[in-house]
Amino acid sequence: MIQHIQKVSNRDWRALTLLRDKIWTRNFVTICVSSFFMFLTFYVLTTAFPLYVRDSLHGGQQQMGLVITIYVIGGVLIRPFSGQWVDRFGKRKMAIIGMVIFLLACLSYFGTKGIILFLIVRFIHGMSYAVASTAMSTVAATIVPVSRQGEGMGYYTMFMSIAMVVGPALGLFLWKDQNINVLLLAICIIAALSLGFAFVLKMPGEKGLRTSAIPAAAAEPIAQEQPEKKGWRLNHFLEPAALPISLVGFILSFAYSSLSSFMASFTDEIHQSQVTGTFFMVFAVMIVVFRPVIGKVFDRYKEHYLYYPGIGLFAVGMFLLSQAHSAAMVLFAGVIMGIGYGALLPCFQTLAIKLSPEHRRGSANGTFFLMFDLGYGLGSYFMGMIASLTDYRMMYLVAGIIAVICAGGYYILHHRPRAREAVRTQQANVA
Repeated sequence: MIQHIQKVSNRDWRALTLLRDKIWTRNFVTICVSSFFMFLTFYVLTTAFPLYVRDSLHGGQQQMGLVITIYVIGGVLIRPFSGQWVDRFGKRKMAIIGMVIFLLACLSYFGTKGIILFLIVRFIHGMSYAVASTAMSTVAATIVPVSRQGEGMGYYTMFMSIAMVVGPALGLFLWKDQNINVLLLAICIIAALSLGFAFVLKMPGEKGLRTSAIPAAAAEPIAQEQPEKKGWRLNHFLEPAALPISLVGFILSFAYSSLSSFMASFTDEIHQSQVTGTFFMVFAVMIVVFRPVIGKVFDRYKEHYLYYPGIGLFAVGMFLLSQAHSAAMVLFAGVIMGIGYGALLPCFQTLAIKLSPEHRRGSANGTFFLMFDLGYGLGSYFMGMIASLTDYRMMYLVAGIIAVICAGGYYILHHRPRAREAVRTQQANVA
């Protein structure tokens, strides 16, 4: 009788554990889809607007990069505050507020006729993107069970990565007839879909949602919250524990900006323009195929097992791209970089969250995206400058070198300090 009770109890416990650690909940799917549409809007415009500047406004490489940079500057200026607002006012509320302004900015492009007004709208658009993306990422981190955080955030960033790759291809398709109204109508529809999914999202403690239906990881971490000290302090806006790995993300983003901002111009230069969309699709497929495995490896082993092979493949892909003369070589470089980049982004974001206190998840996400956006914006500008002074081959060669530097930055800022901390902990336990 006792053995029977134990068997039933063990079976019930396993079932309860599986329920508690479930990743694909209604809330998780909702936030993933909402984030996908938001990021898709961003990356469609990241590709199409530089072409709009080149083809319709007759701007050069630096002006093309400025369209991206001014957007990122808006995001960078608001990022330190966005994390604090998310922690203070609530994740869902800030996600909706950010997406409402995001959609209004998309609609405002219809009324911009001059370059100055266009850049002002881009600046405001970047600010709204920063608030919405910080809030949505914090929602995802809150919903995912702690025991499967690497896998769960890997799936979440997979949607971001798919948008990062599908977006440029869609942007090229929408701009092929050089009709700005068609492009703007499409991105307004996509942004509205993102806002719609954000509205139906429910968070713990919200009216009408049973607390028992929420995984333990999604409960608001009230017990760990500490009262904030008054005054202006840097750690009110940035999370110090997330800063080292976020700086490594800055270097990676700096290198990656050369792909989404200038891939179309590069393929034009080597007379392989027909392969641009296929390159991004191949890149996306590699991310999707390997992402489930990557998340499980992160949860089971140390992050170093993912990072060093990932950055190595990404750097090799950049070097191959700089020497590409044929469509096959461009696509092969896309395969290599897709596998490498697919391992890096979820690794960085999950580490930023895991290394930070639970009640500072919003600030941790804000810190990570601040550095990532800053790298992307500065990278777009300086990579465009390199291309204008030399050519796109040299630009991608430099991007590969920056990726190698990123490996060194990871070792100095994260790997070595964590190893030393582990040794000190072991020595303290022995003593």
